Amino acid sequence: MIVTLTPNPSLDRAYELPSLDRGAVLRATRDRVDPGGKGVNVSRAVAAAGHRTVAVVPLGGPEGALLARLLGEHGIEAAGVPVAGSTRVNITLVEPDSTLTKVNAAGPELSAAEAEALLEAVRARAAGADWIACCGSLPRGLGPEWYAQLVARAHRAGLRVALDTSGSALGATLAEEPDVVKPNAEELAEAVGRPIATVGEAVKAAGELRERGARAVLASLGADGQLLVDATGTWFGHAGPVAVRSNVGAGDASLAGFLAAGGRGPAALAAAVAHGTAAVQLPGSVMPTPADLVPDAVTVTDAVPTDRPLAEPVR
Repeated sequence: MIVTLTPNPSLDRAYELPSLDRGAVLRATRDRVDPGGKGVNVSRAVAAAGHRTVAVVPLGGPEGALLARLLGEHGIEAAGVPVAGSTRVNITLVEPDSTLTKVNAAGPELSAAEAEALLEAVRARAAGADWIACCGSLPRGLGPEWYAQLVARAHRAGLRVALDTSGSALGATLAEEPDVVKPNAEELAEAVGRPIATVGEAVKAAGELRERGARAVLASLGADGQLLVDATGTWFGHAGPVAVRSNVGAGDASLAGFLAAGGRGPAALAAAVAHGTAAVQLPGSVMPTPADLVPDAVTVTDAVPTDRPLAEPVR
């Protein structure tokens, strides 16, 4: 069972448009609403794989009520923490060529009491959990050290924590030794303060995050594959080229696959690559089911191609 925490969840509304004309009245040809936020996406992928998951989320206003209902429809247990502000709504405009224009709301500002209630909700629901996945940016009102408090409390209770965040929140939490952190190439580069243009440079950056406290680093490198750097060594996983429909939530699907497969070692990395590869071939933020996975297309090796240039280097 995997508990996820999304401190700043959302309702994600997508509108498909025949064209995007600034200043015009636009009529959508299709629209949909999904529960959103990185931890929520992890829960969606875990539930799609047939595993139990509990999503801890702050919920406010009618938007929060709708989010809770949608989580239930996805087979996810919602552990909602009432907050005064309304759950944010994010808007995606989809053009016929699949170009996406996103408008993300800031979300509510949480009080000190609401922040403590979130920590307590995680503690209350995490008993017996295999993993706690803490994912996404922190809302207003929560300082960058907030995730560090959660990791410290979880470790005192003997629980394992996966952390998927970036910037100051990631930096402030490394000293508490999260069991795995999951940056992408851009977040790796930000964390070490320099460009990343090759697989080898990504390996070096991941090693530096381990030196700063992370017990393992699962790094997404886009079309180039994924890295796992932990105490046993370095592993590189990749799959063959695929037709990408949407990369929204692909990293979240990868983390879900990794944790559901045990959260350590090359087998878990292979599961992460299979889930991420399946996710990019699905529309919007749809999470893959076991039927979407092609594990035989995944290769995992400890012969890491350190000289390989990244298809999308971070400058």
